[in-house]
Amino acid sequence: MYIAPQFSVFMVNKPGVLALALSEFAKAKINITAITMMDSAEHGVMRVVFENPEKAKEVLSKLNMPYNQTDVLCVDLANRAGELAIVAEKLAKGHINISYAYCTAGGKGGRTTGVLKVSDVKKAMKLLQNHNKTSKAQTATRRSKAARA
Repeated sequence: MYIAPQFSVFMVNKPGVLALALSEFAKAKINITAITMMDSAEHGVMRVVFENPEKAKEVLSKLNMPYNQTDVLCVDLANRAGELAIVAEKLAKGHINISYAYCTAGGKGGRTTGVLKVSDVKKAMKLLQNHNKTSKAQTATRRSKAARA
């Protein structure tokens, strides 16, 4: 679990704009940790977490794309049903609001990253500090489908 800068990039909603931005990030060898897109009639908003935010800022400036930057909580999750629900329940019990959330695509049986915009990042981290330990223990004690049949 870690805090990362997330960029909300405002783009004209027309063909090729997203492709251009993604191509420029690729050319600069900037890996994308997580991404989601939203749209409206006039513009699209790309929310994205990069492995190298400083290089990403340079690319966005070069492309003349306006953006806002905010801190988000990135939580390591097992790629299985209910993992994000467990995190949301823990935060709800601690009175932490989740403004929005999205996840990376994880491999089958692998790990994924949940990206959460929360009202109090530090408090959320304290509430979730044992999440990965608990989650891994639950994974270790689960029986295979064949054993459950």
